[in-house]
Amino acid sequence: MPFPNDKGEGFENKIADIVADELKVPVQYTYFPQAVGFIRRTLFAKACDIVIGYAQGDELVLNSNHYYKSVYAIVYRANSGLDGVAEIADPRLKDKVVGIVAGTPPSDNMNKAGLMGKARPYRLMVDRRYDSPAEQMIADIRKGEIDAGILWGPIAGYFAANGGEKLVVAPLLKESAGPRMAYRITFGVRNGEDDWKRQLNQIIMKRQGDIDEVLLKYGVPLVDEQDRLITEPRKNKS
Repeated sequence: MPFPNDKGEGFENKIADIVADELKVPVQYTYFPQAVGFIRRTLFAKACDIVIGYAQGDELVLNSNHYYKSVYAIVYRANSGLDGVAEIADPRLKDKVVGIVAGTPPSDNMNKAGLMGKARPYRLMVDRRYDSPAEQMIADIRKGEIDAGILWGPIAGYFAANGGEKLVVAPLLKESAGPRMAYRITFGVRNGEDDWKRQLNQIIMKRQGDIDEVLLKYGVPLVDEQDRLITEPRKNKS
C-alpha cells in the first residue's frame, strides 16, 4: 500500500479497474519486485502488457501520457513548531532530525541546507513484503523520534492519514534549485506498441476525472503542469 496489493486495495488496483472497464476485459496481475530485471522479467517476458505507475522518461519502456503528476512532500506533526514549513531550506528545520529515504532526490537539497548531520536515513531498496521504511518513518514522526520526514507524495499522503495521528503533508513545491521534486507517472508498455499506447492515452483522457478521484481519495498530492495543487477531480472528456 498505497500502490497495489494482492487484495486489490491500492490506488493502482483501482486505476487498473478503470482501464479494464474501458477495455471490457478482466484484470490479471503479475507481481515481481521492482528491482534489477523487473521490466525484463515482466513486460519484456510478456507476463503482462502494461506496467502501472511508471515514471515518465525511462527509455526502457514506451510511456503513455501521464495520468498523474505528484511531488515529494515533507511530513510533520501539527503544532510541533513546524506549521507552515513547506521547503527544505526553512530555518526552522536547522536543528531538527529529519527522516529521508536514502538516494531520493530531496537528499541533495537536504545536504545543501545543512540538514544531513542530524538526518535519519531510511532504506530505499527493500522487499515490501517484510519491510516498509516509509511506514517506519511515519511511525517515528508520531512517536517524536524524528521531527519531520520527506517522502514521495503518494506515500506521504496515504500513511500520514492512516494508522494513527493525522500528520501535516506539505508538498515541496517551492524547491527552486537541485533535482526536480515533481514527476509525471505513466503506463509503461513495450517499445513499438504504439497502437496500444494510443489506446491507453484515449482512456486516460476519457477517464481523467475518475483517476483523479481515486488518487485524491488516497491522499496523493496532485499537481498540474504549472505545479499547482489539484484539489478536485478534473472533468472526464468524451
